[in-house]
Amino acid sequence: MPATAPPTDPGTSRTRSWWGWGYTEAHPDDAECVAMGTLLPGTLVRPLPIPRVADLPIGRPGIAPPSALAHLVTTDPEARAAHAMGKAYRDVIRALRGRPGRIPDLVARPTDDQEVADLLDWAGEHGVAVIPFGGGSSVVGGVEYRGDTHRAVLSLDLTAMDRVLEIDTVGRSALIQAGALGPVLEEQLRPHGLTLRHFPQSFEFSTLGGWLATRAGGHYATVHTHIDDFVQSLRVVTPAAAGTSWRLPASGAGPSPDRLFLGSEGTLGVITEAWMRLQERPRHKASASVAFTDFHRALDAVRAIAQSDLAPANCRLLDPGEALLSGASHDGSSVLVLGFESATNPVDDRLAAALDLARAHGGRGKTPSADRDTPTDAAVSAWRSAFLRMPYLRDGLARMGAVVDTFETAATWDRIPALIESVRTEVGGAALKATGHEATVNCRLTHVYPDGAAPYFTVAVAGRPGDEVAVWDDIKAAASDVLHRHRASITHHHAVGRDHRPGYDLQCPAPFALALRATKNALDPHGVLNPGVLLD
Repeated sequence: MPATAPPTDPGTSRTRSWWGWGYTEAHPDDAECVAMGTLLPGTLVRPLPIPRVADLPIGRPGIAPPSALAHLVTTDPEARAAHAMGKAYRDVIRALRGRPGRIPDLVARPTDDQEVADLLDWAGEHGVAVIPFGGGSSVVGGVEYRGDTHRAVLSLDLTAMDRVLEIDTVGRSALIQAGALGPVLEEQLRPHGLTLRHFPQSFEFSTLGGWLATRAGGHYATVHTHIDDFVQSLRVVTPAAAGTSWRLPASGAGPSPDRLFLGSEGTLGVITEAWMRLQERPRHKASASVAFTDFHRALDAVRAIAQSDLAPANCRLLDPGEALLSGASHDGSSVLVLGFESATNPVDDRLAAALDLARAHGGRGKTPSADRDTPTDAAVSAWRSAFLRMPYLRDGLARMGAVVDTFETAATWDRIPALIESVRTEVGGAALKATGHEATVNCRLTHVYPDGAAPYFTVAVAGRPGDEVAVWDDIKAAASDVLHRHRASITHHHAVGRDHRPGYDLQCPAPFALALRATKNALDPHGVLNPGVLLD
């Protein structure tokens, strides 16, 4: 495999953006950016220009790899720029302003475990920070280097390790290399009639290893909400040693080795393979939307559905602002988007029962669309389209100098109403104080549980030209403070990275923090793996 990252995705002619979300041709043009800017008073008159790699301060690498590893490594400026940051708002605006931060000296693309181990050995001996990198879709500063304590920085790109190595059709599971992007993974499973069926919003642009390392959330609103639920076994290469957990349906043998590395975010080792539980592809689907005039009654309806045994695949509640933004409602209503699916049985009765629960709490349900891949419900269709388009629109607003970001959390049901209200009030107030402009603060529930829910917030406000990162910092600090006071998680599925470190430190129990630090010292004695993430 060539060391230089390809300019297009495998099997397509579409070019990935090095600075923003997704594909370059899908980005809003200048006219669309200006039109969006009119929605936020105080934004720029003209959009910031698309950044060019040639304009970045990319210096000479601080170190050269040994000849035995040189074929795995590139110093190409475009590859280095594309691996310098993730895809958070903070990353996008820094790229637009020409301030990308520390750009990696080298980008390596190993093809097997031994090459990963060899690169880690060399990095440890020479004090080179190693940042494991999958699709680069992190929105929490998880794939960049911050600081100056290491001699050089190596971005370890796993996407050359992207094969489905083995499929057990009897046990419905597969051994998959960690560098497989979502579409690449699913395409290899498709001939067998099987699917992992884990579809985060970043599905096209993220890898299995990234999902595992960040405990990513998928499209399922109930039951299988996180990638954790599909894991049978992991293989991990650490600077100290490599190892593979036993492939088992379940085990009660002590603390779980898989749990040690799930969510470790590349700080303890590099996940290179995993046995994953698969499913048959669904043949029965049904969806519908329900409108509510009272958001609090809508919350009660969602809780009733989550505490039933109906287990919807989709159960997303949009507040009035989020419903308007997505086009799901234009009359000030909150909208609940419901969806059911099954590989074996029709799901119409389950959808009907969920609609009955929603109506009992004041909801106005529409005629469901049954057993179709494309729903006929206009609100459902609008939400799906907006869900996929939203990251591109965020980048367009960033070009207009707006500060647009999202954050998510989870809390128990008894805390949810007050938490949502505090976020709207306090985060909105912090944005107004930082910018002098009124902010839009919207909320939706993305995942729901019998005992709680995961609210997901969107904040948009005109920024201070040239000082957008400082505004973002103020808003992030206010949001983190609200979450901490309400005993809500600093993250439900976006991971900790570097941006959420202060909140994670407050949330992490002292004995666990002590054990995590000892584990880090044992597995990464030179401290080169993703420094600054989870712990110092």
